[in-house]
Amino acid sequence: MSGEPLVVTGLTVRRLADGQTVLPPTDLRLGPGEVLAVTGASGVGKSSLLHALLDTLPPGLVRAAGTVRWRGQPVPAGRPARRWRRTRCGYVGQDPALALNPLWSVERLVGEQLTGSRAERAQHVREVLDLLGLPAELASRRVGELSGGQAQRVALARALAAEPDVLLLDEPTSALDQGTRHRVVEAVRARRNGSTLLVTHDPYLVSALADRVVDLTPPRTRVPSPISGAGVGTLVADGSGGGGDRALRLAVRGLRVTRPDGAPLLENVHLNLTSGSWTAVIGPSGSGKTSLLYAIAGRRPARQGQLLLGGRPLPADVRQRDQDQRQAVQLVGQHPAGELNPAHRVGNAVARPLAVLHGLRRRDRIKAASGLLDEVGLAAEFARRRPDALSGGQRQRVALARALAARPEVLLLDEPTSALDQASAAGLLDLIERLRADGLAILSVTHDPAVTAHADQVLQLRDHRLVASDGPRTDTDDRMEESGAR
Repeated sequence: MSGEPLVVTGLTVRRLADGQTVLPPTDLRLGPGEVLAVTGASGVGKSSLLHALLDTLPPGLVRAAGTVRWRGQPVPAGRPARRWRRTRCGYVGQDPALALNPLWSVERLVGEQLTGSRAERAQHVREVLDLLGLPAELASRRVGELSGGQAQRVALARALAAEPDVLLLDEPTSALDQGTRHRVVEAVRARRNGSTLLVTHDPYLVSALADRVVDLTPPRTRVPSPISGAGVGTLVADGSGGGGDRALRLAVRGLRVTRPDGAPLLENVHLNLTSGSWTAVIGPSGSGKTSLLYAIAGRRPARQGQLLLGGRPLPADVRQRDQDQRQAVQLVGQHPAGELNPAHRVGNAVARPLAVLHGLRRRDRIKAASGLLDEVGLAAEFARRRPDALSGGQRQRVALARALAARPEVLLLDEPTSALDQASAAGLLDLIERLRADGLAILSVTHDPAVTAHADQVLQLRDHRLVASDGPRTDTDDRMEESGAR
């Protein structure tokens, strides 16, 4: 056993409510200095495996069988597991921003477990941030001032800084551009000691890092990976959506968005979203892509500029919009775990807009909610579950079903495929294609070439402005652009 510090045997997870198996008996062996990648379709239990191993399963799930051994000694659930987790492990989950104290600065978060003088700790924090491409000025910011990709890297920096024996990573690059993903690879490779257990759908991450791969997808349900599109769609530099005679759904005029300290994120952004169009926005992590969606959705009111819905002014603050306006513009965020009420069952979450916005009777909205879940690839039995009993990809699809229940005119998507395996992502993109064929206007923020391949136009955030993309991105392009963006 000494050659394999971590040995997992027969680890099994079940739901308490109905006894259904979430993770079938699973064996893993993680050698010293090894990177083991765990892959598989969305919902096969990858994240549950990590939580069961760490004894951090959410309420409603239970480790029904199996053992975890560390250097030959069993790690029982409860206090021993907490002690082992605290002293030996570093963990970065799928929704890292939710695990970071919103009141602490980045420097305090990353340096929490470090020893030495204050100057030594600060220097080490700066070194880890630099390793992941995070500028030094981020050290004084709080989580709410970070982009999704920056928060993801801060969580990773926090785990790396403590130099754990075992590093557990759950989709650590889901919110990152290609160049920044390369930095993550280099940072994990640079670990002097310790092993890494990686859960991911990212083929690049697997090929660049993994010494071995374990696929949790049952053999009978495995399907070939779809072929990604080679192009990035038809480009329209002025953001007109390539719509021709299509009706103009939403117009953005001269939008300016700043950070809390007044530094610009977006400057003089102009954009037209027409009926049935699909516009994709790309750019390095931290360039303002999510802020653009939040400004349009009214969650982060712009400092200046105008939004027009169907030619009429749309209030910048969602709280000032009327019911029709809130219905018309729907956002599916990057981290749906933070947007779905943990107390509400999935069926109720999807049915609520049907009741509040459209006045459907109970029987009709239950039927409609079931249909929407089916549309996004979730069986009817998911309606009875709560968000903490879902995988990251399943929560992402629930959030989309809930947005569609509002029957919007404009759908804003933030990294819509980030938590999905390739087959599930392909199905989701086909659904979005059908929706826009019915007239829905789509604006998606993405790092995924499969998403940009579906778009009518691909725009890029560069120097705080929205411009026409000049072609497919490369690692070098993104690293150079990110360096310039600092």
